[in-house]
Amino acid sequence: MTAGPKETIIGHRLKGYIMNTEIKFIDGKFVGLVNGKVVVKSSSKYYVQRQLDGQKLAFRDAPAPVVSEFGINQRFGFVEQMVDMIVNRTLPSAVITGEGGLGKTYTVLKSLEKNGFTNITDLANFEIGSKINKSKSYTVVKGYSTAKGLYRTLFENNGMVIVFDDCDSILKDDVAKNILKGALDSYSKRYISWMADMRDDDLPRSFEFTGSIVFVSNMPMERVDQAIKTRSLCVDLSMSEEQKVERMEVIAKSDEFLPESSDMAKSQALAFLKANIGQIPNMSLRSLIAVTKIANTGNPQWKDLAKYVLTQGN
Repeated sequence: MTAGPKETIIGHRLKGYIMNTEIKFIDGKFVGLVNGKVVVKSSSKYYVQRQLDGQKLAFRDAPAPVVSEFGINQRFGFVEQMVDMIVNRTLPSAVITGEGGLGKTYTVLKSLEKNGFTNITDLANFEIGSKINKSKSYTVVKGYSTAKGLYRTLFENNGMVIVFDDCDSILKDDVAKNILKGALDSYSKRYISWMADMRDDDLPRSFEFTGSIVFVSNMPMERVDQAIKTRSLCVDLSMSEEQKVERMEVIAKSDEFLPESSDMAKSQALAFLKANIGQIPNMSLRSLIAVTKIANTGNPQWKDLAKYVLTQGN
């Protein structure tokens, strides 16, 4: 195949879906795109071609994607409704998945606060001796946790809403998943146990869990354990590049979004992102923030700077 400024390779058809891959030569680099989205860049065309071939093989063997009849902003509305149901004890948990950077956690926490819940994640913010109403409080757990760490977290925050934010280790570990199954069961009383050797005897071997859990994860919904999904309210916030911009249009209208930037800068940033769909790797809310701040400078060359900032290093 002769090297050129642009080459198109038609991928496999899969249950009505087409995977189109392209190689473009942009700014001195070969750029590989899948259905218009940049997935790889390199000075080596062979490397880019190899990466695209690997993606086509994975696509061929993968199940067909599920197309939701519900728009992305409607699905974010479902998240708010689910949090309302969690705080009203309709079900003990919710699972919210999708790519990071477009407000999953923010939506959950704002919904909890709207329901009158207090964030007690950092107890240093409270005076010693302060009384905390656990039934109207929530805490956020981020990062890695072992199964025993999960057991301790559930015990120490019993009666509260616990938000596990990108703490995917507990959704992958078999022991942790068994603990969660007990904590999220549909029985009127939910007991969980840790019967292994326990050197720190401040933890009981079993207790009744009366709290609620919200899982926020970047994992695909299909990778979440089925037993956890069946015990939870679930919403998948995965989205196309176009849907990301659609979501950003709603976020940009919020009074809380970059109040120091002008409405014109926000509109210009949205128009820029919409015009460059497929050219910006890893588009997220951070992309909108960066472009808005650049546009707000009033520099006549702001678009060149924005494009460089969003594409360099990828």
